Amino acid sequence: MTYTTCVSIAEKTPGMLRRRLSSALKKSRYAELRLDALPPSRIPDALELADPDIGHTICTVRSKSQGGFFSGPEQHRIDLLKTVIGHRPYLVDIELDAISANPGLVNMARRAGTRILVSWHDFKKTPATRTLVKKFEQMKQFSNHVKLVTTANSISDASRILSLYSKSDRTRLVAFAMGDPGRISRILCLYMGSPFTYVSLGKPVAPGQFSIDQVLRLKGIASR
Repeated sequence: MTYTTCVSIAEKTPGMLRRRLSSALKKSRYAELRLDALPPSRIPDALELADPDIGHTICTVRSKSQGGFFSGPEQHRIDLLKTVIGHRPYLVDIELDAISANPGLVNMARRAGTRILVSWHDFKKTPATRTLVKKFEQMKQFSNHVKLVTTANSISDASRILSLYSKSDRTRLVAFAMGDPGRISRILCLYMGSPFTYVSLGKPVAPGQFSIDQVLRLKGIASR
């Protein structure tokens, strides 16, 4: 089992994002750039600064309705995602709803050679297994990289989201639960086959997120 991590970075200026990215990649294979935390007009500048390491990034422009910071028109967000695709990060995270409403994003990404991470979040609960499986099957139609994240209100919720790994086949699935009851799923998902887990540089960007140093300490304990 490999403790591969992706450090989530949400900064308000391109310069600070660049500095955080440099710090993150000293300890982690990947970094998630939460570009939605920036003023929309500064996102192209941030991408230019990140270009030397763009192949190690997962780029996101998350709307407020999806738990992010972007509050502008949806078409503007889609246009920004097209700009991100053109920079060819390791993955560009696009929500299932956005892809379903804008299927041209998939074709554009294929032409650019950019892989899409299709994502779906439930910020209130963890649905029934049948619902999760149905959602997973729908998402696989768009990409081999899929991310399903729910909110755990109990340990059984965390177990339910992890059960998706038994159905992942060759899909590169990232599935875990947010919140304190789901926190352990952020580590267990690595044992189940997730290509990486999301961590922070210190202050959590999402509920229940471990820091990179905490995960590296766990790695040291596990290797003894």
